[in-house]
Amino acid sequence: MERAIRKVGPMAEEVRAEMVANVWKVVVGEGDSVEAGDTLVILESMKMEIPVVTEDGGTVSSLVVNEGDIVQEGDLIALVE
Repeated sequence: MERAIRKVGPMAEEVRAEMVANVWKVVVGEGDSVEAGDTLVILESMKMEIPVVTEDGGTVSSLVVNEGDIVQEGDLIALVE
């Protein structure tokens, strides 16, 4: 599956939804420190749980989804700086 992560400048990473899904669980909050490979949220689609992970470590500067939200392919989930 294609990675839904885009670099924004030298220090920021946009994490975006890879598919239409429900936000089943939010694992981190704004201001949390994360390492490469950490799960940010878990999406649910067609009874499958899909972890959304960060590619690089940093701090979650923006988390734009909540549990129960529906995301569309390409929607911004979080910004990690």
